[in-house]
Amino acid sequence: MTPVPQSGTSAQNDTLSVKQQRAAQRAKKLEEYHRQQKRSARNRRIGFIAGGAAIIAVVAVVVTSVVLAPQKPDYSAKGAVGSIAGVETFANKALHVTTKVTYPQTPPAGGEHNAVWLNCGVYSQPVPNENAVHSLEHGAIWVTYDPSLPKADVDALRALLPSTYAILSPYKGLPSPIVLSGWNVQLQLESATDKRIPKFFKKYWQGGSAPEIGSPCTGALDAPGKVS
Repeated sequence: MTPVPQSGTSAQNDTLSVKQQRAAQRAKKLEEYHRQQKRSARNRRIGFIAGGAAIIAVVAVVVTSVVLAPQKPDYSAKGAVGSIAGVETFANKALHVTTKVTYPQTPPAGGEHNAVWLNCGVYSQPVPNENAVHSLEHGAIWVTYDPSLPKADVDALRALLPSTYAILSPYKGLPSPIVLSGWNVQLQLESATDKRIPKFFKKYWQGGSAPEIGSPCTGALDAPGKVS
């Protein structure tokens, strides 16, 4: 005799099967959610590491550039320099004028000058005498060189300049390849490696007999060819 199926048990099994399917789907979704969360966390970590590495690289470049950048000479500590062989002295008087001036020295080392001073710095072209002399009055040193001087020598001169109160420019008709001028003092040189250059700066930069030491060397005239 064939047994009769029990309909209640079959329905219960079907219900359990549906519940199991739903539970399996929920478990699958939960697993996928956790997988996405782990992927996102991993991507964030990678991003943080990459960003941190980039920041470290930038900082390293900045620090390296600061450390390796050539330092400007400091001539503020005067000390005992003594006499410097070859330095000439003059007795030019300070006076503001509005006209061109014929100077007794080449380049000028003081005397009448324009009321507007030349901004200190490096120039690739000749600068106006009358404005440069005003800068000498403020205690600047004017380094002039023959336009034919090799670039390596010009760079060597530039490396000897302090951060301010110094002018470097070419000058036609110099009596020597290089001439250093302060107020009423001047030194003719043959070489950019002459040991007297730093001594001249140490003695006459923001010193010597300049009438207005410490007056500005910026905020006035930028002549053509201003490099820095």
